[in-house]
Amino acid sequence: MAQFARLDVAEGIGTLRLDRPKMNALDAQMQREILAAAREADERDDVAAVVLYGGERVFAAGADIKEMASMDYAAMLSHGQLLQEFTRAVAAIGKPTVAAITGFALGGGCEVALAADVRFCAENAKLGQPEILLGIIPGAGGTQRLARLVGPATAKELIYSGRFVDADEALRIGLVDAVHPADAVYDAALAWARQFVGGPALALRVAKDVIDRGLEVDLQTGLEIERAGFTGLFATDDQKTGMASFIDKGPGQASFSGR
Repeated sequence: MAQFARLDVAEGIGTLRLDRPKMNALDAQMQREILAAAREADERDDVAAVVLYGGERVFAAGADIKEMASMDYAAMLSHGQLLQEFTRAVAAIGKPTVAAITGFALGGGCEVALAADVRFCAENAKLGQPEILLGIIPGAGGTQRLARLVGPATAKELIYSGRFVDADEALRIGLVDAVHPADAVYDAALAWARQFVGGPALALRVAKDVIDRGLEVDLQTGLEIERAGFTGLFATDDQKTGMASFIDKGPGQASFSGR
């Protein structure tokens, strides 16, 4: 039974809920539970999209520093694998994902948010990678995902300084995609996710995979990845349904089966 992270499913939307009061500090147990919940969300046919949410007051204030402080190099060799694995599991959810950020999303919390497809934050949100202030660097994907999202120069400035970014700056630099009142950010994320319920699940999964894999390679290789994904969807029922519906009724009228 998960204690600190769980998947709640309602009306086709999965909420991956971070719940370790007061600050959702990401200790090893919580990281394992996020990993398990992310894999569950990926596998469940009744989940069309996923919202990552830490509650009304805080998203996640980072890793559990007390837990890590006593680790030596040998211990971190093992734990470092988990740090990468749990955020990779979030990024690997083959469905649209959105982080609904309230309060702090720092260190590992920011790295969880970076693993989502898009990020909505509250007006009171503070984001950042302050690991440098502890004499270390981000270890759960921050150096890589942040640089790809906001560009290397901005990522370096944020990681070098360890400073916090408020909602307005986060929106300006592309760290988040929308800013909402604190009491509305979760509902806004749910509304965004709801558009994918009943959608072409296989095409959405392929689109996400092709975009993510294409970011890692040169343009010509990326185009080949796209071609393979595009042509493969012509083996699905949803492609037949979608095109037949377009011809008969016009765009946006298809009822997809996800097969």
